[in-house]
Amino acid sequence: MNIHTYEKLWLVAAMLLIVGFIATIAYGSVGLGIAMVSDQEETVNPSNLGDDERFSDPGVEQVGENEYEVTVIAQTFMFQPDPIEVPANSTVTFYVTSFDVTHSFSVPGTNINTMVLPGEVSKMTVEFDEPKEYGIVCSEYCGPGHHTMEGQLHVVPEDEFDMTDLSVEADDEVAIGDTATVNATVENGMLEDLETTVTLEIDGETREQDISVGGDETAETTFTLDSTDPGEGEHDWTVTVDGYEESGTVTVVDELEDETDDSTDESAGGDADE
Repeated sequence: MNIHTYEKLWLVAAMLLIVGFIATIAYGSVGLGIAMVSDQEETVNPSNLGDDERFSDPGVEQVGENEYEVTVIAQTFMFQPDPIEVPANSTVTFYVTSFDVTHSFSVPGTNINTMVLPGEVSKMTVEFDEPKEYGIVCSEYCGPGHHTMEGQLHVVPEDEFDMTDLSVEADDEVAIGDTATVNATVENGMLEDLETTVTLEIDGETREQDISVGGDETAETTFTLDSTDPGEGEHDWTVTVDGYEESGTVTVVDELEDETDDSTDESAGGDADE
């Protein structure tokens, strides 16, 4: 059968067009990292995420050398945590679920682009080679505030990344002559041991204590203050460690109210006995 030259050209053009369509679809579903929710992940109860081991405290966890996992909760109209901070030259796996309605978790410029369904866990893995800041958006309509639902993903230099956390408990009020205490708890979220210094500043005086915190552990240190030295009044204090800071005030009084009340009660009781 003789096929006209123009017919051959149209046939070739049609075949090329079909191949182009197939390549475009393949790239859109694989090359861009678009993923549907996997049925291999465990389901969660969206109304009780606070009781779930992974999502009760969403955030970043180091699971290996240069390997991290990030749990994220999407809800109208925000992501938790926000911002998310991870180090460069790392492999990061995101586990994302929804608290309420269908969302998406999309990070333009990466292969992170997945639907987020209530009760289901979306999983995406990406390698971050260089420091950079990314935006996080929801591309599934989730309500009237959908256009405001966004977050931030910060990829920071390795030497600037740490997972230290500081919490402080201190006396609010002490009687003059008694000892006031400031207890600092340092949490090390990294797998490597942390050698650092805890600093207390109060009334212009600085005190330091060196501590060692094991990988994925916490350590406590206590500062004791003789209330006679600063004297009566309010005294502001600040505890710092590795750029983290907690502040408060301790008030030194002549006598605590409870002690005054006890003295009054004993005096009243003595009068009654007489």
